[in-house]
Amino acid sequence: MTSPVRALWGAPAASPAPPRRVWRDWALVGLLACLALFEASVRPEVPSRWLWAAVLAALAPTLLWRRTRPLTMLAIAFVVGTGVGLATGGEPQLYTTAYFLILLYAVFRWATGRAILLGGALVAAGVTLSFLTGDATLADTIGGIAVAVATGAVALATRARARTRARELDGVRMRERAELARDLHDTVAHHVSAIAIQAQAGTAVASTDPDAAARVLRDIEREASRTLHEMRSIVGLLRGTDAADLAPTPGLAELRDLARPDVGGPEVAVEIAGAADAVPPAIAAAVFRLAREAVSNARQHARNATRIDLRVTIDDAGVRLDVHDDGAAAASALPGHGLAGMRERAALLGGTCSAGPAPGGGWDVIATLPRRGWAA
Repeated sequence: MTSPVRALWGAPAASPAPPRRVWRDWALVGLLACLALFEASVRPEVPSRWLWAAVLAALAPTLLWRRTRPLTMLAIAFVVGTGVGLATGGEPQLYTTAYFLILLYAVFRWATGRAILLGGALVAAGVTLSFLTGDATLADTIGGIAVAVATGAVALATRARARTRARELDGVRMRERAELARDLHDTVAHHVSAIAIQAQAGTAVASTDPDAAARVLRDIEREASRTLHEMRSIVGLLRGTDAADLAPTPGLAELRDLARPDVGGPEVAVEIAGAADAVPPAIAAAVFRLAREAVSNARQHARNATRIDLRVTIDDAGVRLDVHDDGAAAASALPGHGLAGMRERAALLGGTCSAGPAPGGGWDVIATLPRRGWAA
């Protein structure tokens, strides 16, 4: 076999899989049988019309398995039809026999490559036999071949379009999963990290400063409540409810909340320069999540850090986020899901995000979101 034929021979069945049988399939079978009997009653000039009507009515149930067993159903219809034609000495002249094209379409639409080649060969053999043994003219034969080829081409085009559509949907699902992973890390993981840090601080001061330990417990309760709220919002979004839509989207104003002091943790200084109101909500939410992840990483990984400086600059070029901690340079955060998610979030808006040791010591996180990406 040539390469194209060999490639088609090994091609799998159509993807996605064919739909299940529905009530319309049964209705189509009943309609076909009724049309065959009706046509036989109104066309007395057709030879052996009642025999052909009975044959077509008997073959109509092949439509029920045309998606799951397309080649078998086509073979049954063509073998029976060809046999009756040879026995009667003429071709079927009822218009209802055009239903064979539905079976041919099903082979090219749903079957494997091997079945497509065998089905095409079966149809070609049937047309050739009809031309040699019947009274069909060359023009009729060419016309029949053209109709069969057009039917197969339409089926293959529909098949390719469905496969492309399925791949596009798979890509959308992968992007949604990546977005969900970023949101989970940026929200839930942030609060859980804060709870862990607060618990460690509370353990350290519990024996010497009960009041500080009580404040830590209140902070842990607040973080746990916010974690539960955001988890419910994410679940609501996945379930398609309106709960997530009602939750306020964090923005630049919420950056001040990151300056909340932690017992035993570094001080956080927040500065916003520029027209914050000019930043679109989607960009503001992205900046907030980037800043929160950077601050959370600094609190968790920056050893001996006493201060975290967070600055947001808004100008004609866009938004720039700078997060710097004064922790030991050796305490640089290892690459992980957080940094990868930050880079992906910035890239989706046409920006960049980088993290690394600061020249004068400590750790820097720098993210830029250009104004050209604000329409995203």
